[in-house]
Amino acid sequence: MGDRITIVLDSQNVEKLRNIQAKMIRTSPKSISFSHVLNLVVSEGLKKFKA
Repeated sequence: MGDRITIVLDSQNVEKLRNIQAKMIRTSPKSISFSHVLNLVVSEGLKKFKA
């Protein structure tokens, strides 16, 4: 389990993430949390940056 933090997101980004979550829920027999979706999107985005 990860660290529990508080973040502030633009409402447009929340809407996009909720749409991604809805698509994932429709195709998965398991429950999909908002945190799971956010972690997937962030990890994919971070792959583009060289640290």
